[in-house]
Amino acid sequence: MPNPLVDVPEHIHALLSRLHAESSAQESALSAADFANRTFDEVMQDKFIALDQDKAQFVYQLCRAINAKHVVEAGTSFGVSTIYLALAVAANTSRTGEVGRVIATEYEAAKAAKAREHWRECGEEVLATIDLREGDLRETLQSDLHDIDFLLLDIWTPMALPALKLVQPHMRHGAVVVADNTIGSAEKYKDLLDYLRDPANHFSNMTLPFHNGLEVSVYLPPKSDS
Repeated sequence: MPNPLVDVPEHIHALLSRLHAESSAQESALSAADFANRTFDEVMQDKFIALDQDKAQFVYQLCRAINAKHVVEAGTSFGVSTIYLALAVAANTSRTGEVGRVIATEYEAAKAAKAREHWRECGEEVLATIDLREGDLRETLQSDLHDIDFLLLDIWTPMALPALKLVQPHMRHGAVVVADNTIGSAEKYKDLLDYLRDPANHFSNMTLPFHNGLEVSVYLPPKSDS
């Protein structure tokens, strides 16, 4: 299948292929025994939980299509999808010389450190585009947000709606929100999906048939609210 990441250095392609392979291997190795005496969060504490490769490429393509320059990622983990977001923002801003930014959020310090390692492997184009905010996103997303074009929700499900509500006041008209696993985890995402699909909140929604689902929502508030 075609890869939309054209003009991306070969060492970044190699890194992404390696990271996706490691993520898939971790996921395949999980069994019921892993969850016997531990919660889901405990099991996943040291796991990638990376966006699937086809979803990550779609997110990159979508960011290019809407010319996204200001992006928020709720749930960075080991920083795989962040690389795609940073590459898209860097490509979009390179044409005009504007400043773009991917605001990445991660609660686990060990995962944040690993993400930084991966970004350093990519090089300055990626590293300089990312603003990593460690800690509880309910605190780290309280300030310094503006004109957000794109929000990726790939996070512990109870945190998805709080993240959206923090970012929404700073989203431009036509901003896009993508949430992962909205078919496979529909019940856990119920509050988020109910909110997105409530006409009072001004989102146009579509569920795409990627593995376990991918929700794509466009923010279309009335002029007075935008």
